[in-house]
Amino acid sequence: MHIPDGFLSPEVAAGTAVVAAGAVGVGLRRAGSRLDDRVVPLLGVTGAFVFAAQMLNFPVAGGTSGHFLGAALATVLLGPWLGCLVLAVVLATQSFVFADGGVSALGANVVNMGVAGALVTGGLMLAARRVLPRRRGVLLAVAGAGAWLSVVAGAVGTSLCLALSGTIPLDTVLPAMLGVHVVIAAGEAAITVAAVSALMATRPDLIGAWAPTEHKAPNVRPIPQGV
Repeated sequence: MHIPDGFLSPEVAAGTAVVAAGAVGVGLRRAGSRLDDRVVPLLGVTGAFVFAAQMLNFPVAGGTSGHFLGAALATVLLGPWLGCLVLAVVLATQSFVFADGGVSALGANVVNMGVAGALVTGGLMLAARRVLPRRRGVLLAVAGAGAWLSVVAGAVGTSLCLALSGTIPLDTVLPAMLGVHVVIAAGEAAITVAAVSALMATRPDLIGAWAPTEHKAPNVRPIPQGV
C-alpha cells in the first residue's frame, strides 16, 4: 500500500501532506499534555512493534502479499491522535531510511495507512464506549473491526489518490485494491485481536480507559486515552 515517488500529482501530494501534517500536529499537542514516565515508554514500544511488524509480509494470493499496518493497535493503546503520531514516525522512517514509500508521497501514505485507520478505530471505540459495556469481548470485537476497516479504508484512500492523480482510473484500481486488501485486512484483524487479547491477560492497564472492569489490575493506574 506504500505509494512510491512519481505516482501522485503535485496537487494530491501537497493536499495529503497538509492533512497528514494537521493530524501529526494534533498528535503532538496531545502528546505534550499526556506524556509522562508511563506513556513515553508505551509510545516507543508501540512504534517499535509496528515498525518491526510492518517488515514482515505474509502471502495472500496470486503472488501478492500483505503486511501488518498497526493503526488499530496503536489507537487501542494510545488513542487515535497519538496513534497517528506513531504511524507517521514509522512511515517517515521507512521512507527516508529504507525507501519504502516515496518521500513525495509520504503525506498520502501517512493519511492512508495511519490517519484513516486511527480515526476509524477511534470512532468505533468512542461509539462502543458510549453504548456498550466495557467487557473483554466488546473490546476485542472493536479492535478486530477497527483493524479490518483500517486496511479497507487505506486501500480506498490509496485508490482515490492514484485516481485523482490520473495515474490509473478509479474503476480499475479500486476493485483491484479491495480484492486483495479485504483478505489482508483479515490478517490485520487476527493479529490485532491476538495482541490486544495478550495485553488484556498480562497488562490490562495498558489498555487505559478501555480496560474491561473485570480485568483491570488492582492498584494500577490506567493510562488515560483521549478520543
